[in-house]
Amino acid sequence: MKLTIQHQERYSRGQLLLRTFFGFLYIGIPHAFCLFFVSIWASILMLCAWWVVLFTAKYPKGMFDFQVKLFSWQTRLSASLDNLADGYPAIGINGTSDKVSLEVEYPEKLSRGLLLLRTFFGFIYVMIPHAFCLIFRAIGTCFVMFLAWWVVLFTGQYPANMHAFVVGLLRWGLRINLYMAFMTDQYPPFTGKE
Repeated sequence: MKLTIQHQERYSRGQLLLRTFFGFLYIGIPHAFCLFFVSIWASILMLCAWWVVLFTAKYPKGMFDFQVKLFSWQTRLSASLDNLADGYPAIGINGTSDKVSLEVEYPEKLSRGLLLLRTFFGFIYVMIPHAFCLIFRAIGTCFVMFLAWWVVLFTGQYPANMHAFVVGLLRWGLRINLYMAFMTDQYPPFTGKE
């Protein structure tokens, strides 16, 4: 998986303030409304894909592509609301962004054993250890985002190391989601680095 959120040379202070005070209205609500219905369909597809992987050891390509596009949409939304990218995030699974890109390699074959292991014990061996680490990472990220907000407000620039740290949290969470959605057999590393 490769997630890239471009670090811009300059960030708009006006967009920063607009997103901070009204982002939930003009970005959050429309996207959440659409994502709610698309996510229901994605859940149905994931259930169907589970059975297909169990019997064929392959994730159906069309379903896989749909799920990747959904993750890409969610990532565009997060990048905007977390002030990592200026501009309005495109609504829909076919939306694109010149600042945010997500590439997930299609697996030719998946392990049926890992599929069952994740289904019955994924909470224990994936969710608990990662959640424990991510709690501390998320607290640190909130602090970094708070500082970065002020830096962008006064200078118009997002410090590159702070940007990379926040993107790292998104990358880490995305790897967990891909693994738990049976889209890869690669156990997510305990890091947000590429």
